[in-house]
Amino acid sequence: MRNVTRASIAALTLAIFGFSVSAHATDITASERAIRIAQESMIIDTHIDVPYRLINDWEDVSKATQRGDFDYERAVAGGLNAPFMAIYIPSSYEDNGAYTLANHLIDFMESLVYRAPEKFAIPHSVDDLFAHKEAGLMSLAMGMENGAPIEGSFEKLQHFFDRGVRYITLAHSEDNHISDSSYDIRGTWGGLSPFGKELVVEMNRIGMMVDVSHISDKAFYDVLEITKVPVIATHSSARRFTPGWQRNMNDDMIKALAENDGVIQVTFGSTFVTQQANQHRARIQRLTREINQRLGEGTEEAQAAVARMREENPYPFATLEDVLDHIDHIVELVGINHVGIGSDYDGVGDTLPVGLKDVRTFPNLIQGLLDRGYSEEDIDKILFANTVRAWRAVEAYAAANQ
Repeated sequence: MRNVTRASIAALTLAIFGFSVSAHATDITASERAIRIAQESMIIDTHIDVPYRLINDWEDVSKATQRGDFDYERAVAGGLNAPFMAIYIPSSYEDNGAYTLANHLIDFMESLVYRAPEKFAIPHSVDDLFAHKEAGLMSLAMGMENGAPIEGSFEKLQHFFDRGVRYITLAHSEDNHISDSSYDIRGTWGGLSPFGKELVVEMNRIGMMVDVSHISDKAFYDVLEITKVPVIATHSSARRFTPGWQRNMNDDMIKALAENDGVIQVTFGSTFVTQQANQHRARIQRLTREINQRLGEGTEEAQAAVARMREENPYPFATLEDVLDHIDHIVELVGINHVGIGSDYDGVGDTLPVGLKDVRTFPNLIQGLLDRGYSEEDIDKILFANTVRAWRAVEAYAAANQ
């Protein structure tokens, strides 16, 4: 009955707001079967950047909003019922207010539940996810993107666990006191810091999942040497399609993650998905420098030439098919049990692929998987079951080692 009710809500939402499931998606139409799967299954998205979006531009996402990639109405329309809200801490907050900011962002999530307790709840366990779904509630799970707020303290780690955070992305765009970052060329620690190595052990002990997205390759292998439980890459894709870009995972890393029984949650931003999009910014910057050197930076002639160049080099958006190629590659490499979804909605600006522009479009993803021959059982593994398996393993280890 609850699935029928949820589907009815989705249909009503679509009718009221006048958008199809394939909005922003040229030549993509989700079938009734894909929509049914989206509404009946659980969809866990391990990375959505709503909290930091709200601190910069407050909107009540318990209602329909005009901005952003997520709100309750669109999430229901797309079948999303377990979004991990990213408690994102910019690297500039290392030793500079990270703990306070993290608590503030968690406050935002708690305020959403307070505003709309009939819509949202914060899960503290896998069992909570299923209980919330049965009750018709959306689970606002939380993961911390950047371990800076830990500030070298296991007590602060426990504090955030007690507040509902269930994974920590060890670093972000710069090396921190825990780990080297995939974006940072300094290689401060040559992988994990001494504290970072101790932190992974403590995260295992209390039941906090370790997220290896954003960290350097060396740090990734350090984590695998230490952890006693599966780890997750909450918003990474396959480096095979973006050669040389350390932010994505290469084939050997994906194989090692699978041997750990972990999960890579494929992310959607075009930069992560195609080499053309990945290199677009550098190309635009190079062409801009060349124009400014030739015509004089700041001159009207240079400004006009830069504008023309940008028009002639529009952003090369990836497509749903490109995202599906990443999923196919991972499945062919290590099997169906090690891939999930981590969209990075509200975190990658206007770089989302055609066909996956916001949380309404999960039926498009499901349709693409159906079209490529995935069974409904396999689709369930991608949508939620693989992530649930890894999370339960972390919970079980913690229960046995408290």
